[in-house]
Amino acid sequence: MSQPLVLGFETSCDETGIGLVRGQTLLSDALATSMAEHERFGGVVPEIASRAHLEAMVPTVHRSLADAGVTLGDVDAIAVTAGPGLTGALLVGVAAAKAYALALDVPLYGVNHLAAHVAVDELEHGRLAEPSIALLVSGGHSSLLLVPDLAQDVQELGRTIDDAAGEAFDKVARVLDLPFPGGPPIDRAAREGDPRAIPFPRGLTGPRDAAYDFSFSGLKTAVARWVEGRQRDGEPVSVADVSASFQEAVVDVLTAKAVRACRDHGVDHLVIGGGVAANSRLRALAQERCDAAGIVLRTPSPRLCTDNGAMVAALGSRLVEAGVAPAPIDLGADSSMPIDLVSR
Repeated sequence: MSQPLVLGFETSCDETGIGLVRGQTLLSDALATSMAEHERFGGVVPEIASRAHLEAMVPTVHRSLADAGVTLGDVDAIAVTAGPGLTGALLVGVAAAKAYALALDVPLYGVNHLAAHVAVDELEHGRLAEPSIALLVSGGHSSLLLVPDLAQDVQELGRTIDDAAGEAFDKVARVLDLPFPGGPPIDRAAREGDPRAIPFPRGLTGPRDAAYDFSFSGLKTAVARWVEGRQRDGEPVSVADVSASFQEAVVDVLTAKAVRACRDHGVDHLVIGGGVAANSRLRALAQERCDAAGIVLRTPSPRLCTDNGAMVAALGSRLVEAGVAPAPIDLGADSSMPIDLVSR
């Protein structure tokens, strides 16, 4: 028998993602984004995101099915992001997934958005080594995880205590008059800059600080004060140097703590996921440090790092394979769903 076909729904933030996965094979990954509608506000507006999901849902499902060359009748199970994320946005996805599951009479799985960012790597690199360490970095999350069993056992080692890495990129981009979201323009500008030009601080790296937690709020403030000081004194601000120095401060901390977690827990595989995992300097420095430490690094292609339906379907496929019980039909959205709860 062929492996079950899983339809995945992702609506945790501003992107409507619908993916189809059979086993570890990605058949389609359709995406609709409302990013342009949020750009003038400098950040995601929850109400706008929710309304955009409502408008995009059915057309995106149809596009995913057409791209995969299958019909709804071929679907064996449905997976949906149940949390964490924006409550209104999550509710749209959960309601849609429940409706499809009821209409098709197939099992429904409510999955954790963060665990799905780990699962998506299996679509490109095969089964994840267990245990692995996962570094998840996005606009809303910066987390270090120990993953003994992706389907049932994901443990949080550390997380951001204030601004997540992606959020810091957005705020620094605003200071530098760069477009939203800030990650890609800062990455591009940094290629022309000197990462050692400005000694920005590395948060939570002192001997008394939590080993695996992150803090980027102080770094963001340091960049803003440096820029304001230069402007007040009438001196030029090199966007390239500021971008490179800020980016280096972020990825230095992320990669150092990830490698430390691998060493401390005797794990020789590291997977990096989330939107910030598409950053070129993060990928390069992580590879350099993992090579030096004898750690196998796995990073999905940039297109699978950002939020998408494929990652939800991938985790759903793992849950089906592991025999995890599906969710009840009264499944709800949980905006603060803890990472140690892989599914509901």
